[in-house]
Amino acid sequence: MVGMFTAPITAEAVKEKARALGADLVGIADGATLDAHPWDPADPRGPKDITEVDSGRVIVMSKRLSAGVSRIVSWSDRHKYYNDELTLTLLEETSLELVYWLEDQGYPAIAVPPTHVDPWRYQGDPRQHMTPLLSLPHAAVEAGLGTLGLNLQLITPEYGPRVMLAAVLASIPVECDRRMEQALCRGPKCGRCLKACPADAVRHWERDWPACDEYRSPHGFAKLTDHVERIIAAEGAEQKKTLIRSEASFYLWQSILRGAGAITGCRRCADVCPVGADYEAMLADALDAIPEDTPAKAERLSGMVAREAGGETGGRTAQERWIGKR
Repeated sequence: MVGMFTAPITAEAVKEKARALGADLVGIADGATLDAHPWDPADPRGPKDITEVDSGRVIVMSKRLSAGVSRIVSWSDRHKYYNDELTLTLLEETSLELVYWLEDQGYPAIAVPPTHVDPWRYQGDPRQHMTPLLSLPHAAVEAGLGTLGLNLQLITPEYGPRVMLAAVLASIPVECDRRMEQALCRGPKCGRCLKACPADAVRHWERDWPACDEYRSPHGFAKLTDHVERIIAAEGAEQKKTLIRSEASFYLWQSILRGAGAITGCRRCADVCPVGADYEAMLADALDAIPEDTPAKAERLSGMVAREAGGETGGRTAQERWIGKR
């Protein structure tokens, strides 16, 4: 923007406004740093792939997830889906309000929601894991909000991984936050995320994303296409009518209506993580026991610990910048 139209602005003013609009945590990352250190080095993408002109700064905001529904053990409880969807709605509104506030100061801005993926990469397979142009967990680390965990989810000191993220891109002349150097995750010696995962998707500093997608979007696009295909393939009008009126159709309709179960779903790994100032105070009494744990999972964790003692790092080396040092 032409200088005469821009108001002086500071990093603290941006953060104060974001918090006033509803964000619990906010940090500012350098867009050029994210471009220079892509979250997927084999397929480098970053803020500049969204916009080359207004990606100088990445303002990352988070809103905590409700402790009340985190205390519900069942991963598939629809109260959790709905509460998380409402949290997402609030955070999206916060992002948009911040965009307009920045533009009132003379700085064009763009909201980047956590559900934003790269649509040009869809290849006609509903089960294809869709990845974003900008990974918000990695951007959050660069913005000083936390570090990545064993399954590559963001972990914050305040709320552990029990946060939802959004970002705003804007080329504002403000100071960036510093990345945390020390890892927050306790690794395979803890492994509670692996023990609790109903998809068994947690790997050694990696995640089986297609397996995770089955649970974190239990009524999403893949389930919708499967259900439509079953209706088409059903023999006779009565069978088709039964499927159309089935519980599966009802859940899919609800998810299309509100997004609950499509853009929100399983987060058991986040619920049981012991990191975060909120865990002992709000969650431990309800979540310390992990009914999904099995001897096979315990054995796999023991193997990870042994391999690390022998110098193997799994996927940690590729993500060291964002996982942090131990």
